[in-house]
Formats: sequence, C-alpha cells, structure tokens
Amino acid sequence: MRVSRVQAAENRETVINVASRLFRERGFDGIGLKDLMQAAGLTQGAFYKQFASKDDLAVQASRRAMESATLRWSAATAAKSEDPLGAVIAFYLSMDHRGEKMDGCPIVALGSDAARQGGDVKASFEAGIKEHLEILGRFIAEANGDQPDRKAMAILSTMVGALTLSRVVNDPGLAQAFLDAATEQVREAAAA
Repeated sequence: MRVSRVQAAENRETVINVASRLFRERGFDGIGLKDLMQAAGLTQGAFYKQFASKDDLAVQASRRAMESATLRWSAATAAKSEDPLGAVIAFYLSMDHRGEKMDGCPIVALGSDAARQGGDVKASFEAGIKEHLEILGRFIAEANGDQPDRKAMAILSTMVGALTLSRVVNDPGLAQAFLDAATEQVREAAAA
C-alpha cells in the first residue's frame, strides 16, 4: 500500500522525534534501526524511504534534540520573565531535569557520543550550543550590561558539567550537591 506524501512527511517527523528521545536515552549506538522504527510504529523498510542512513537520522535527531532543548529554555523563561537567567538555572540544575533522560539536555545525554560522530552531527550540536550561548549572553547583558561571551561559556560549561556529574552518581544527595554547587557558582559568575 502506497503512503501519501503527507503521510510520508508525518512518518519522517515521527521517526526524527522518536530517535531524538531514544538517542538521548540510549546513545547513538544504543538502539538499532529495527527497535527505533518499531518505537515509531513503522517498519524497518520504511526507514530507507525516509533517510539515507542511520547517520543521516542522527543528524536530524540531533538537530531536533537541540531545538527541543531551546524550546524548554524558552518555556522556563516565559514562566519567570522577570528573571530569565534564574529561570533557566532553576530548570536546568534541578533533580527533575536530572531524571529526564529522554527529554533532557542533549549535550549531557549525547555529548561524548556526538564527539565521536561525523561532522554533520557535530554541526547540529554546535549550532544548538551557539544558540544556548546567545541566549545566556543576552540574559547576562540584560542583567548587568557585561560583555557576555566568555561568561556565557563558563556558565554553560558549569551547568552541563554539573548535570552530567549528577547523572553519573547513584547517591541522590551527592547529585543534589553537584546541582546546588553549580547553581551557586553560576549565579555568582552571572552577577560578577
């Protein structure tokens, strides 16, 4: 049975969305095409009608994951527009975000995997990271008029590192301590 162009486009979007979440949970090599397509409700044969390769899907899914992360930052700041940097810090450095393996930060979930991927996957991450830096830089400039570039880099690095460390330890108290320490350091860096 032939699939309409509209349905094919919807199927492609479904696969990208599912892959974005499953790659964050399991890594790029942690799930095969058969299981990925099954999770999307499609057959493995449908994959090759939509994507040139699993690497092609990894690029698309990485881009989608970074877009999703940016949207989550926007949602956090919209809820607390009087202190957008504080809103991002509170959302990002939380135990809730720590537990969101499928929907959480793709830099934390896939950063080391992305470093071993091709240039196109890295480009998807780089674009998303630059967008995060731009957002942080804007918040810093609004808060105290500083030149935000290096400060935004330090803040993003601290947040990503703290969330990563919080995820690799079993002890919830230690995980919370990493997040709390980073929150304090990020607030100090932003105010300095």
